Amino acid sequence: MAAVASHAQFVGNGVESRAAKPQAVSFLFPEQVRIRAGTPSAVDLHFRVAPGLHINSHTPSDVYYIATTFSIADSDGVSLAAAGYPRGEQMALASDPGTKLSVYTGEFVIHAQIVSRAGNHLAQGKLHYQACNSNECMPPKTISVPIDVIAN
Repeated sequence: MAAVASHAQFVGNGVESRAAKPQAVSFLFPEQVRIRAGTPSAVDLHFRVAPGLHINSHTPSDVYYIATTFSIADSDGVSLAAAGYPRGEQMALASDPGTKLSVYTGEFVIHAQIVSRAGNHLAQGKLHYQACNSNECMPPKTISVPIDVIAN
C-alpha cells in the first residue's frame, strides 16, 4: 500500500500558474482524417509523453491508479465506436523497486474506431491521464484532441 500512496501524491497546490508550462502529453497527429460515412473506420492517434515523465497505461497495475482513456463527445455527427490501447511498459520506481507500474513513456498510439455521418465535422476528442515523474504525480488532466473528420 505504501507504493500506492507515494505514487498517488500530487505536485503543487492545484492552482494553475499563468506561466506557460510544457504539456506532459501532446497530441501529434492526425489533425485531419478521411473516412467512409456511417462505418466504423480505423484512425491511429499519435501522442507523446514529455521526457522524464510517464503516464499510467489504459490498464494500470493497481485499481488506485488513474487509467489513460480516450473519448469523443457524441456531437456533430461523430462518435467513438471503440478504442484500442497499447500495452503498457513495466516500470519500477527507485523508491519502490518491488512494485511494477504499467505506463506509457515516449510516443504511443491509440487505435480508434470512429463513426461519422457524411460531411466535414470537427470531432472534439479528449485524452484523460495522470502524469508522474519518478517521485510524484501531477493532478489528473484532460487534453483536447481536435480531429477534422471528412466522411464520404
